[in-house]
Amino acid sequence: MAIEITEKMQVQAPLERAWAFILEPTRVVKCMPGAEILEQLNDETYLGKVKVKLGAITTSYKGEVVFASIDEAARTIRITGQGRETGGGTARGSLDVTLRALDGGGSEMQFDIRVELTGKVMQMGGRMIKGVSAQLFKQFSANAALQIEAADASETGSPIAPLPQQDEALGVASLVGRSIWQAILDFFGRLFGRANEHGDRR
Repeated sequence: MAIEITEKMQVQAPLERAWAFILEPTRVVKCMPGAEILEQLNDETYLGKVKVKLGAITTSYKGEVVFASIDEAARTIRITGQGRETGGGTARGSLDVTLRALDGGGSEMQFDIRVELTGKVMQMGGRMIKGVSAQLFKQFSANAALQIEAADASETGSPIAPLPQQDEALGVASLVGRSIWQAILDFFGRLFGRANEHGDRR
């Protein structure tokens, strides 16, 4: 199963600050629910794992992540990775990150994700996986914003808010529930939309 996802986030921090953050895997991974760096193999390669619970399905992947290319002038990064699920499935894909400065001194980061999945996680279906991924990204972007903006706060002496504690199993299970609820809302929205269209024609 091939999944493609594009997400964006904005932070109230200069471009240099956001760029420095995205180049530090140990800081980035702390913002990702269920993720952990196990070992740095060399300057570009890291061994890591991620464990999530998707409703009744619990899955864990372990593998390598490589900073394949870094273009400081263009503020772009390509990260590739591959991992194996404990149950035998696989994940292989790439992440392209593009940063740009915003008017007013803020920054925007765009994440283009492409991943090929096999194994029991495919039982969720592509739409459900995208829905859960979108909710997980909201958690990541909120945590990342705290990390990036905290650097400015430390320089001005302002208090720095700690990252919220994550209950991995409960948190992701609730995200699945939200995704199912959103799918229901979308269905009825389309249903009533079609009904209104028929009513307008009468």
